[in-house]
Amino acid sequence: MLHRRTALGLIAGTFTASNLKRARAASGDPLKIVALESLSGPGSEQNHLFSSGVRYGVMKMNEAGGFNGQPVQFAEYDTGGTTTGAAEKMRTALADGCNVVLHGSSSATGGQITEDVRKFNLRNPTKRVLFLGTGTEALELTGEKCQYYFFRFATNAQIRVRALVSAMKDVGALGTKVFSINQNYAWGKDVEAAVVELAPANGYVVVDKIIHDMFKVQDFSPYVARIAASGADTVFCGNSGNDITYLVKAIRSAGLKVNFGAAFLDLPGTLAAAGDAAEGYFEAERWNREAFGDWGVRLWADYAARIGSEPSGNEIKSVLAMAFLQQALATVPQGGAISADRIAAAMEATTYKLPTGDVTMRAADHQALFPIVVARVQKGAKYGADGTDLGFVPVRVIPGTAAANPVQAACRMEHPT
Repeated sequence: MLHRRTALGLIAGTFTASNLKRARAASGDPLKIVALESLSGPGSEQNHLFSSGVRYGVMKMNEAGGFNGQPVQFAEYDTGGTTTGAAEKMRTALADGCNVVLHGSSSATGGQITEDVRKFNLRNPTKRVLFLGTGTEALELTGEKCQYYFFRFATNAQIRVRALVSAMKDVGALGTKVFSINQNYAWGKDVEAAVVELAPANGYVVVDKIIHDMFKVQDFSPYVARIAASGADTVFCGNSGNDITYLVKAIRSAGLKVNFGAAFLDLPGTLAAAGDAAEGYFEAERWNREAFGDWGVRLWADYAARIGSEPSGNEIKSVLAMAFLQQALATVPQGGAISADRIAAAMEATTYKLPTGDVTMRAADHQALFPIVVARVQKGAKYGADGTDLGFVPVRVIPGTAAANPVQAACRMEHPT
């Protein structure tokens, strides 16, 4: 167990002594934070990790003095993995008086939640709530669905693909003929569009592209044959779960040698299932254990001591969002009713420092600008992943402002006066 003082200083943005004194002196409503996730059914073994990360973040907040002179309250609600379930549990959370909702496991569910929050806030201007997306990556959430009370702490397809293309080009692993293969939903289509859009400026052509049914393909060998026939030297893929492991294994079985850029090789179970077939492949992510250095070592140890297991990528995504929120809360006047407007304004003004660089919140669309670590899967990495002898070795860190996509024209965010 870490010494308490060490643990308190672990996450940047903990309250200072003066803030602690102010928090205790203030008397106001408790801040109620909710994790709305798929805690049962398909995918729940990974999706519940987002909620675990939020729970850890609340623990850190309360160790630092809570908020508004009260301990921060935490609850989790099970969506059952459907947008209908999410809408039902969102109504329950709102009736229970939640102030901040976090969700990470599904962009479709994120779209439902952000719309529910928007409508609730219009009807209840004195009880507004905030929605923080930790893994919701569909572009529409900061595009046509953007709104002032939603903050995306996830990346999006353009950010990930832009970082992958830049880093792979720098290390001579991009090639000139690219194949895009993705799942048939908003995220997969966003990845494909980003791969196509970035081609002219980066010296490659997209020789072929596939959008396939999600989690229904058992045999990817016909797709691999199509990749081989295209003459592609690089594959970009936004798949997750079995759709990435089956594809990677099929490429290995075919003896096909290609560069490979992915988004979700780090999800629990993926490297364990893919094995050596994933060696040499690239991934772009907001966090990387090796790139985080001593700061990351302390975070991993503290998390394991409190939660009972080392954090996965999904948990770290929530941990970083909560740390950003905690730093923003330290600047919000305390006492009285919780003000979503004041918290939102504080988040727009916050700069959170990671070992890899600054994290800021873009005011125009509330896209968090994280430094992106592009890493290569290698044996003998400093930190093994997923119970294997493979790990993610950082090759480039792309500053958040360099990796970010432009604000989408579809975003017409209105700031309250």
